[in-house]
Amino acid sequence: LSQIVGLQPVKDYILSLEDNFKIQQLRRERGLKADSPSMHMIFTGNPGTGKTTVARIVSRYLKAIGVLEGGQLVEVTRGDLVGQYVGHTAPLTQKAIQSALGGVLFIDEAYSLYRGKDDSFGLEAIDTLVKGMEDHRKDLVVIAAGYPDPMEDFLHSNPGLASRFPKTLVFADYTPPQLLAIFQGLCRKNGYTLPPETETAAAARFQALYDGRDAHFGNARTARNTFEDAVARQAERVAALEAPSREDLMALLPQDLAGA
Repeated sequence: LSQIVGLQPVKDYILSLEDNFKIQQLRRERGLKADSPSMHMIFTGNPGTGKTTVARIVSRYLKAIGVLEGGQLVEVTRGDLVGQYVGHTAPLTQKAIQSALGGVLFIDEAYSLYRGKDDSFGLEAIDTLVKGMEDHRKDLVVIAAGYPDPMEDFLHSNPGLASRFPKTLVFADYTPPQLLAIFQGLCRKNGYTLPPETETAAAARFQALYDGRDAHFGNARTARNTFEDAVARQAERVAALEAPSREDLMALLPQDLAGA
């Protein structure tokens, strides 16, 4: 978790779960009234902000601190929960819940479960999910993820749904310096070096991409795509050299950055 760039409020909340769990456990051991805090969460944010990556870490973390026995992450979308004919949806959703018991059920693009009041299949999946969350309070954590605005519609699609998710974690867009840090990390991990002039060019490129971002901005994926494009351009450039040195093979130059 600490190796992920940015997302400090998200990290702080996740790490605080251990304190809450341990104190409630200690109260129980001392004969005091103790609660079993709900750890279901909503992750909202644009693409590439790390929602799935953090969910995978959360599943392992909750096992490590003793909240969950299995710690597996079961990733599902609407297609895994909603059937195509009457009587098909509830068993599909129940199957997903059962496979996630002892771990985390991660519903990506959860808002797609609700397509309006006439979407009976989607509403049935949500009803089944709410019941499953209530029936398995001690051995199931559900994380529902998606874009901020559509997730509000999802939460109000069922009277009991919003109350099941006590915490909404916002995954903010990565800033230009954070995008640069991700890019630098990919370079280090893969054995590439960045001369100062390349770092300057990369910083300018990420600033321009950030300033011009729209709803399809890829965030961390943008940094990864920039890295992969730079590696491809560098390969073409170095392949034309008669006897490339070790430094040639490692260095990414400003001309290797698309649009730089």
